[in-house]
Amino acid sequence: MNRDSAGLHVLSRQECIDLLASTPIGRIVFTDRALPAVQPVGFCIDGEDIVIHTGVGTKLAAATRDAVVAFEADDFDPQAHTGWSVTAVGRARAVCDPSEIARLSALPLTTWAPGDRGHFITVRTEQVSGRRIRH
Repeated sequence: MNRDSAGLHVLSRQECIDLLASTPIGRIVFTDRALPAVQPVGFCIDGEDIVIHTGVGTKLAAATRDAVVAFEADDFDPQAHTGWSVTAVGRARAVCDPSEIARLSALPLTTWAPGDRGHFITVRTEQVSGRRIRH
């Protein structure tokens, strides 16, 4: 078991992907008007890609530029002092192909926010890292 300098368990790539797949909410980090922006999003994992179902807005605008984004998800138990955090970095792209949209529409994506969610963004997980803390 690998540990970092703080004593946290360093997760393997597969552990990171599995943990991402275990939670429906994460945060996408992108550039909006030359400043960092962070927004919570519902998502799911498709292979090793992160899939976000979204409406028109800044996240979609960033993805249409083939932007490099970060994505983070975590889960913590403050009573037990346990938890994990996973960060992925990769290129975001807006999905335009009708057959790919149809395939992604069948994924178990939960929409939390109101409004039209007619667009998909995928993030290829080029770099993934994660840590777990246990008592």
